[in-house]
Amino acid sequence: MLLSIYWLSTSLVLGFSLSWYIIPRFKNMFIRKGIYGKDLNKNYSYTSPDNIPKVPEAQGVITACIFLITTISWIPFIANSDGVNINMKPGELSSLDTIQLLQLFAALLCICSMTLLGFADDILDLKWRHKLLLPAIASLPLLVVYSITSNRTEVVIPLILRPWIGSTIDLGVCYYIYMGMLAIFCTNAINILAGINGIEVGQSVIIATSIAIFNYGELSGPLGNYHKFSLYLLLPYLATSLPLLWYNWYPSEVFPGDTFCYFSGMTFAVVAILGHFSKTLLLFFIPQVINFVYSSPQLFKLLPCPRHRLPKYCDEKDNVEMRMVTVKENELNTIGRFILKVLKFTGLGHINEYKDGEDVLLEFNNMTIINMTLKFVGPVHERNLTCILICFQLCCSCIAFFIRYPLALWFYGHNVS
Repeated sequence: MLLSIYWLSTSLVLGFSLSWYIIPRFKNMFIRKGIYGKDLNKNYSYTSPDNIPKVPEAQGVITACIFLITTISWIPFIANSDGVNINMKPGELSSLDTIQLLQLFAALLCICSMTLLGFADDILDLKWRHKLLLPAIASLPLLVVYSITSNRTEVVIPLILRPWIGSTIDLGVCYYIYMGMLAIFCTNAINILAGINGIEVGQSVIIATSIAIFNYGELSGPLGNYHKFSLYLLLPYLATSLPLLWYNWYPSEVFPGDTFCYFSGMTFAVVAILGHFSKTLLLFFIPQVINFVYSSPQLFKLLPCPRHRLPKYCDEKDNVEMRMVTVKENELNTIGRFILKVLKFTGLGHINEYKDGEDVLLEFNNMTIINMTLKFVGPVHERNLTCILICFQLCCSCIAFFIRYPLALWFYGHNVS
């Protein structure tokens, strides 16, 4: 898919400009329709909570729509290397350009589906079972196209195991299950690492930039065409997301909402699956993996889990601190009590135990990487907390590149995807 560099550059500038122009001008429209929230981590001087400024929600739908318009507008201008494949007879799928055009349609369908789901979640407040099931369904067109166009399901075996297993092993249908689960993870991982200004969009921009750098470095490799396809989707994603990051940075003028989180997650899953680096993608999600593992006891109801696990705001000092959950010890099962003991022993959780009459009460911090950061650094200003987490995301990207290249070369003898 050899897209003209002039058209690509023009569309990126146009996408960035449209996002920058439209987002602030649509704020009142969302507020009038009741799609807004209140930024509670601020020291407002208003006499009544009803007078706290309203911040429009679900602004990720604007970013996603401009992204889709930008990428869809490329289709008529794709310059094919071996003829205009759009006019090929039905059933002909012989050229690389036509295959990538089919992949583009599947990618846009999946991204559009997840954008719709995210917007529905912002409006209807969907349950967790819907958030797990619908991404799997939305990824089906992508997996079908992957099966038709490449169907690569083998994985490379480390050097130390090759005398017994061989150099590769074909996972077959298990690899498709993994890719479906990857789509579910990506769409929800960004969503559960949220709650402070700039963190959702900030982490997504760092991940997208890291993947784009990785793609650029692989353009001259054997899978260069697939990495080029990935770049074609990531560049407009970055162009439309950067303005949203500006308006969502502290103090936030808009909230991205679940729409942006699902749109971002599916975009990353799409470029990784069709770019043939679905295993490498997880390296750029190290903070999200840590957050998911740390949050699991609450996500799976082993410990009490409030609807929102935002940090607690202290208006006297204008900073945020850990938000605690209190529960009676006799209301926890054996697994829950064991988890709290492990967290207290390892120092990964802030656990207090005290008595209230005859009841023994346990107090622990909400299990998110945001609250864990506050445990180690103490109460900080919200903007500084976002900067700390963004810097951590950057450091993890550096670790990901180290694992992907020097370490992979040592384990496998060559780079793997």
